[in-house]
Amino acid sequence: MTLSSTWRAVLLAGGRSSRMGTDKALLAWAGGTLLTHMHTTLLQAGAAQVVVSGDRPELGGVPDAEPGTGPMGALAQLAPRLQDGPWLVVPVDMPLLTPELMHALLSVDAACACVEDHPLPMALRLDADVRAVMDDIGIRPERERSLRALQQRLQCLYLSAPPWSAVLRNGNTPEDWAALRDKS
Repeated sequence: MTLSSTWRAVLLAGGRSSRMGTDKALLAWAGGTLLTHMHTTLLQAGAAQVVVSGDRPELGGVPDAEPGTGPMGALAQLAPRLQDGPWLVVPVDMPLLTPELMHALLSVDAACACVEDHPLPMALRLDADVRAVMDDIGIRPERERSLRALQQRLQCLYLSAPPWSAVLRNGNTPEDWAALRDKS
């Protein structure tokens, strides 16, 4: 997938945040919330459109038709609404992501690209074949419905992790969040 002038992003912001104990998307970051920070970051990096996955009316979010299906279920539910072409899928809780990493992922010539040992962020080149795989995995039972299963089926290409380790931190737990805040 070569970096084109037009790419779009899905911002995953509809999870339960059960390990955090509070809605991660609404945590304070950089004078706003993680949700507003990540939305702005994606637009500033060059996304022509940011589709927010989750019940986030303030940013035109798309609520899950079937809640509780995890990131893969949410992505599969969104897929019919997304136009063909390059997409970057990003979680709301990775505020250190850089445009350099986003562009590196989008520049990989493949249907799917990630950083090794990190299911997100993920670049996808959406077309009918990728949608069919997403649909198939998205309706599977919980144990079989995962981003890793999607990446395996799409023969994802992986960037080496070491150059990106510092920006791939996320806040899933209060401890992760405290460490992340210390890095900001």
